Amino acid sequence: MSKQSTNSLEVRILNFIQNGTGNFGKLLLETFHYQREHNKAYGNYCANLSEPKTWQEIPAVPQTAFRHFPMRCFSENETIRTFRTSGTTGEGFGEHHFRSLDLYESAARKGWENASLPDRIEIALLPTPKEAPHSSLSCMAGWLAKSDAFFINEGVLQLERLRHVLNLATEPVTLFGTALAFLNYFEWLESKGYRHQIPNYSRVVETGGYKGSGREIPKAELYHKFETALGVSAQAILNEYGMTELSSQFYTRGIGNTHIGPAWARAMVIDPVSGHEVPDGEQGVLKIYDLANLDSVSAVLTRDFARRHGAHFELLGRDPAALPRGCSRNADETLQRKNLK
Repeated sequence: MSKQSTNSLEVRILNFIQNGTGNFGKLLLETFHYQREHNKAYGNYCANLSEPKTWQEIPAVPQTAFRHFPMRCFSENETIRTFRTSGTTGEGFGEHHFRSLDLYESAARKGWENASLPDRIEIALLPTPKEAPHSSLSCMAGWLAKSDAFFINEGVLQLERLRHVLNLATEPVTLFGTALAFLNYFEWLESKGYRHQIPNYSRVVETGGYKGSGREIPKAELYHKFETALGVSAQAILNEYGMTELSSQFYTRGIGNTHIGPAWARAMVIDPVSGHEVPDGEQGVLKIYDLANLDSVSAVLTRDFARRHGAHFELLGRDPAALPRGCSRNADETLQRKNLK
């Protein structure tokens, strides 16, 4: 595929993300052929596999492939940004390389809009994109928030500043951060005997789990803390499911509901033995197809367990042997290295 053809494919995917113009299956199959030809590692992986006739048959690489191979469809010197997963486990980190952030930014913004979220993040419990240049989560937040909306500085969550800003809020606010960062703040509030009643119609978006931190609590307990500390009900809280290896996100609201993805990213729950999609209501491993991953690999087999609900999924947890997911884990590592008291 020529460079001109590649540019045409990118434009068509961008139009599909922004306007819904085009056919997902045809675009994904065309993307597969482009990636098989230009991504050497993926091409080798697909060499002895059957030719897919539908997008559901496109071979998915294990998520760990991003730790072991340069999963890109372009030369190293064309790379403008590399996002990294956690590297503190001693087993290396995954890398997702980009030669353009246009699709990623479009997917992040449109996905946020599809989740019926306000245009702007007022409070981000994350480091700034400048402080965390390899964090895809901080990059995403940087598109949706002003520079003064970030409340982690040099690895330290700015507790008093955050409390001061929330106390002064008179209009609905949107808060975005990792579950661990929110938990740190709630525990600090509790230790001081503080709490907030933030304005009605405020929204919270939390992302990421706790694996590797040693501080995991059930989702229902965390959401109860949101209500106790901030006066925010569970139905005003969204969970964002994403990862460094993907360019698109899935969202769910409250407790016990399914994650829903955008039109340009599809999820399948598969039997880990047969590789076939499980029947509706059954459990399996989550496989994601993401058109916005044009220049890496569009099909990724995650290490997350899920229950199928039609085209959507209920997230059940990680493979116990899996490494912490890098997207939120990267941001959380700094919180574990710093004294937050």
